[in-house]
Amino acid sequence: MAATDFKDYYGILGLNKTASNEEIKQAFRKLARKYHPDVNPGNKEAEARFKEVSEAYEVLSDKEKRQKYDQFGQYWKQAGQTPWAAKNTRANSDFNDVEFGKYTNFDEFINDLLGRFNEPSSAGSSNRQAYNYRTSPGATDFGGFDNATAKTAQDTEAAVSLGFGEAFNGVQKRLSLGNETIEVRIPAGVKAGSRVRVRGKGQINPLSQQRGDLYLKIDILPHSFFQFEGDNLTCEVPITPDEAVLGASIDVPTPDGMVKVNIPAGIRSGQSLRLRGKGWRLAKDGRSDQLVKIAIASPKEISPQEREYYEKIRDLRTFDPRSHLQQVKL
Repeated sequence: MAATDFKDYYGILGLNKTASNEEIKQAFRKLARKYHPDVNPGNKEAEARFKEVSEAYEVLSDKEKRQKYDQFGQYWKQAGQTPWAAKNTRANSDFNDVEFGKYTNFDEFINDLLGRFNEPSSAGSSNRQAYNYRTSPGATDFGGFDNATAKTAQDTEAAVSLGFGEAFNGVQKRLSLGNETIEVRIPAGVKAGSRVRVRGKGQINPLSQQRGDLYLKIDILPHSFFQFEGDNLTCEVPITPDEAVLGASIDVPTPDGMVKVNIPAGIRSGQSLRLRGKGWRLAKDGRSDQLVKIAIASPKEISPQEREYYEKIRDLRTFDPRSHLQQVKL
């Protein structure tokens, strides 16, 4: 740097000459984050500002360089022409030729940069220490990764469709993940929207080389008889008019097979009967309930004898289910 190109390093960092070493470090970190090329891709002005900020820190963080800068001002680099000056020229050259793309995150860049700035000189300044930079909680590393994400693996999600039986009983599934085929055990009792974690089958994090987890999002195909109502299963069972009037004992399907269900006399269409503990498997232990909705089904075709008896019932019937409608008015 020529004398005529003198730069006010204190001004560049927004400090005065009385700034402490810690204040210099803090100012550098703040400005380095602001102007880092990864945050400003393709912005030559920001990149130039970043190099300027780093150059200022290179000098002011070094006790010997700062002393010469404070003493000689714009001629500080020419003062003495000692081996120190030769090393300073090398350091500047190293920085100007820095390849930002070789750093996987900001921590790595800062550690390398600060370590280079604080490297012991040929003059034997052995009292300098390399400073290991760490981002504060919640801070974001450059390149799109936060400090935690940079160290963790990449999780992946995939959808899996199951039949009711597979979801209820659990099933072993073979899945294709790109060029890889894996065997996955789906536990019993999963529901639509459940997520099943398969450890170590996600993507590989390019920074940590650790493999994330695979999350299977469950979808359950429609069933011809069973449906979900919350945690419970529901179904609709048709009964005949005489079963509705007289009551009956009928067979009803459950996930465990057929069970006998008593239909009380006088049941109405649309009423539900609860079969406790015959529903879906719960996440913890036990089972939900199965709700059996009753639908009274009238036959479309009847024999002449059935017709005769239905006509007799009609003539003898005393029950009028529409009697209350006489009171309905606008």
